[in-house]
Amino acid sequence: MNALPTARLGGTDLDITRLGFGAWAIAGSGWSFGWGPQDDADSIATIHRAVAAGINWIDTAPAYGLGHSEEVVGKALAALPASERPYVFTKAGLVWDEPDPFAAPRKLLKPASIRAELEGSLRRLGVERIDLYQAHWPGDGALLTFAPDEDPVTTARHATAVEEYWATLAQLKAEGKVRAIALSNHDTAQLAAAEAVAHVDAIQPQFSLLHRTAAPELAWAHAHGTGSIVYQPLHSGLLTGTFSTERVAALPEDDWRKGAPDFTTGLPANLALVDALRPIAEAHGSTVAAVALAWTLDWPGVTGAIVGARRPEQVDGWIDAGALRLTEDDRAAIAAALTTTGAGTGPIRP
Repeated sequence: MNALPTARLGGTDLDITRLGFGAWAIAGSGWSFGWGPQDDADSIATIHRAVAAGINWIDTAPAYGLGHSEEVVGKALAALPASERPYVFTKAGLVWDEPDPFAAPRKLLKPASIRAELEGSLRRLGVERIDLYQAHWPGDGALLTFAPDEDPVTTARHATAVEEYWATLAQLKAEGKVRAIALSNHDTAQLAAAEAVAHVDAIQPQFSLLHRTAAPELAWAHAHGTGSIVYQPLHSGLLTGTFSTERVAALPEDDWRKGAPDFTTGLPANLALVDALRPIAEAHGSTVAAVALAWTLDWPGVTGAIVGARRPEQVDGWIDAGALRLTEDDRAAIAAALTTTGAGTGPIRP
C-alpha cells in the first residue's frame, strides 16, 4: 500500500487520506439518481485499486442504488484482509419507495428510522461499526429532486428538527455503534443548532470549482474544530477533462446527469473552464482532474474530498492529486478562468 497525504478528521481519532473513494456511481441503474449500467465486478476491482493505491476510506449511503452500493462495498471489504480494510462512512435520512424505485427518495430522519437504517447498513456492509455516520440531508420531509415542488403541508408533517435527529446520532455514538457523526448538506444555522446538542465531528457539503457555495459551512467547520469531507469535487465527471458535448449527448437515458443543468444549459461554460485548466495540468505533468482536486483540497477547512470512479483505470487519473501543490500563479489563473467563463457559483478565492 502506498503512503498518501493524510489529515486528522476534526477532533476524531480518524487520520484519513486527503482523497477518499466515493461509491455513488457504482450503485448502477434502476433508481432515480442512477448513472446507467454498472458491472459489480468492475466496481469491486475499482475499490480494490483505490485501496491498493493508499486510499483509506470509502463514502457510501443506503440510498445509492437503494442499498446496492453498500452491498457492493461490503463485498469489496470482505475480499480484503482485515488489516487492509479502509474506514467506512455511510449515511441515514433518504428513504425510498420500495414499490417504485424510480421515485425520488424523501428526506426523513425520524429517530426510529435512523436506527433501522443503521442496522440495514451494518448488514449490507458486513461490518460491526460505522466509522463515520452522517445525516444525509436535513430531515425536512422533502423529495430529493433537482427542482423540488413540495406541498408545504406534507413537508411540515414529515419534518424532524435537527436537534432531535442529531441527538439520536449522538446516542448511537455513545452506544459504540458508530465511531464519529456528521452532517451532510446542512447550512450554518443547522450546524450551530446541532453543535448545541453534541459536537459536530464532521460535515459533508458539495464543493468543487463549479459549486463553491459551501464556503460558509467550510469556514464554520474550520472555526469549530470540525472536519470537512466534500463531495462531487470533480462535479460528477465534468472536471475530469474527459467530457465533451458529444459525450454528454451519448450518456445513457437512465444516467441522472443527462438532464442536470450543469450537463445541459451550463455545459459550454463548464467545458470552457476545463479547457483553461489543461495548461496548468500540463505544466505539472498531471491531469485536469488532479488540478481540480488540488484546488478543492487547497480551500481552508477542507480535510478531504470524495472522488468517485467506476473502473480501476479511472483511479489512476486522480490518485496523485493529494500531493499536487498549486502555485500562486496557478491559483490566479484559475480565478481568472472562473471569472472569464462564468462557470459555477460561489467565491472564486477563500
